[in-house]
Amino acid sequence: MELLGSRAKAASAELARAPAAVKNKALLNLAKALRKNVAALATANQRDLERAQAAGLAAPLLDRLKLTPKIIDTVAQGCEQLAAMVDVIGDIIGMKEQPSGIRVGQMRVPIGVFGMIYESRPNVTIEAASLAIKSGNACILRGGSEAIESNKALAALVQQALADADLPPDAVLLVPTTDREAVGQLIAMPQYVDVIIPRGGKGLIERISRDAKVPVIKHLDGNCHVYVDDPCDLDMAVNVADNAKTQKYSPCNASEGLLVARGVAAAFLPKIGAIYAAKGVEMRCDAEALAILSAVKGANTTAATEQDWYEEYLAPIISIKVVEGIDEAIAHINHYSSHHTDAILTRDHMHAQRFLREVDSASVMVNASTRFADGFEFGLGAEIGISTDKFHARGPVGIEGLTSLKYVVLGQGEVRT
Repeated sequence: MELLGSRAKAASAELARAPAAVKNKALLNLAKALRKNVAALATANQRDLERAQAAGLAAPLLDRLKLTPKIIDTVAQGCEQLAAMVDVIGDIIGMKEQPSGIRVGQMRVPIGVFGMIYESRPNVTIEAASLAIKSGNACILRGGSEAIESNKALAALVQQALADADLPPDAVLLVPTTDREAVGQLIAMPQYVDVIIPRGGKGLIERISRDAKVPVIKHLDGNCHVYVDDPCDLDMAVNVADNAKTQKYSPCNASEGLLVARGVAAAFLPKIGAIYAAKGVEMRCDAEALAILSAVKGANTTAATEQDWYEEYLAPIISIKVVEGIDEAIAHINHYSSHHTDAILTRDHMHAQRFLREVDSASVMVNASTRFADGFEFGLGAEIGISTDKFHARGPVGIEGLTSLKYVVLGQGEVRT
């Protein structure tokens, strides 16, 4: 780990100097390599999947481990999208002349070296590498043992893409061991690593946050909510609430809680309940929602416990509560949510504005599915993760989240008196 750290540190200085055109060339090289090697990547991924299944890996983690042609194409598109974006490194903002005559502003610069610790999702290897390249940072990647073959195959493509663009291959380094002690070393090397970004289960992130000796960008879990307001477009609300929960169950931006205003509950709940019943979604309800949904044919309903309001299921389960209106919905979300992503479905402009202002979450949405809380969907090219912290980076972390601002002062010989 000391050797990886020193190599990454040296490479970071070289990458920070690289012109935008050279970094973009590396990204386009990588996109081409990914598409060219779909079959080889599938073979490596299959080895991981077979080993993980034999080890009894949980279904949501198995789903995240899959490296399908669609996923490969998506991360390749992310590389191309990043290459097409304006390079923000070196930008100077807020330049103002002071009474002394000096001009003071801030320049955007790379952070340096970030360490990425993640479970399952091998696509994170490319998302992290591509964002590192575009933002002028080096990175040290430590994927989960269940994805080691996939990650090695992907990291080899990244290093070749860097070399072909005359950039240091050491700018993206994969920890080659599955030994858990490597994580302990990575998060305790402030002489080499400037920030740690964990992406995985709550247990992993709690451990990293507790033991790290360098700053951490993180979110612990994704207890996201959809609130169906009174008034709302019922058909739209049903469609969005369905998508937010069932489009995919395992991501952290899938909706885990559904709040429904009392004024529309009798009309809305039977419609969404029928859809959830058809898709096998278990509904854990408060007494009022339970009374309405129990009459839905085939509905799998149970009484919610207090813990259900806090829960991130990552499964076909959702908590459902009838609330009086916007005030109770906001209070419930701010109390129980993980401050990740929450949405309101409404036709009332003032309610929408209140929800945006008052819900204390990293992403807040009006009339849109929580599943859009994603760097690719937000136009960031890719994301390194999602942050529910309030300092430095919040929400999907893209290029700017991997940079820092330093003050620059321009003078013509001024001295302080």
